[in-house]
Amino acid sequence: MNKLDRSLIVGLPAFEGLTAETLDVVLASARSQRIEKDTAVFEQDAEANSFFILLDGRVRVVKLTPDGQQVIVRYIVPGELLGIAQAIGRSTYPASAIAVTDCVVLAWPGKLWAEFATAHPGFGMNTYKTVGTRLQDVQTQVVEMATEQVERRVAHALLRLVQQSGRKTDEGLLIDFPISRQDIAEMTGTTLHTVSRLLSAWEEKGLVISGRQQVTVTQPHRLMLLAEGRVERD
Repeated sequence: MNKLDRSLIVGLPAFEGLTAETLDVVLASARSQRIEKDTAVFEQDAEANSFFILLDGRVRVVKLTPDGQQVIVRYIVPGELLGIAQAIGRSTYPASAIAVTDCVVLAWPGKLWAEFATAHPGFGMNTYKTVGTRLQDVQTQVVEMATEQVERRVAHALLRLVQQSGRKTDEGLLIDFPISRQDIAEMTGTTLHTVSRLLSAWEEKGLVISGRQQVTVTQPHRLMLLAEGRVERD
């Protein structure tokens, strides 16, 4: 097996502050995997045999509720960790991770997480920062679900995606991976019909342009005002 080059992970948040020698040690036990679009990187409740870092592509994290409803928890972009069940004291994955596009990941045996965190405190600290940030994100979304009207929830969701994966185009900020109206509905606890109605109304106002699995935010400032409830709805 070819030796993995440390340039793959140098500068990534999870490995920030680690020496070149430490990066080489960490990479020695990693394996590179290609994950085809719409394929599971791992599945909810399966044994957490591995943890991963995404090098290329986009991954959707999906939680199936006890009543069978599918909820999109977040999207993972290159450079982010995923499958770190051990960091929250779990032996199984709490959600599924599905490749939105063809992806490349680095995978490590799950049993090595505790060893890495102990032997390389910087890695452990960076991992816990990731967990903390994601918990804050979840708390924010829970509050939005409980207190905000659906229009504001959808606006917030689009703005988060733009901040995470927005690419400047002549028309505005394109969410740079395939995302359907159903995906947006599953992110915001609403229905496909409601998301379709909102996006159509926002297109008429010039806030967004939406097509097949594609959304461009043309006026992010106006959308932010709407998300914050600072503009009146027509």
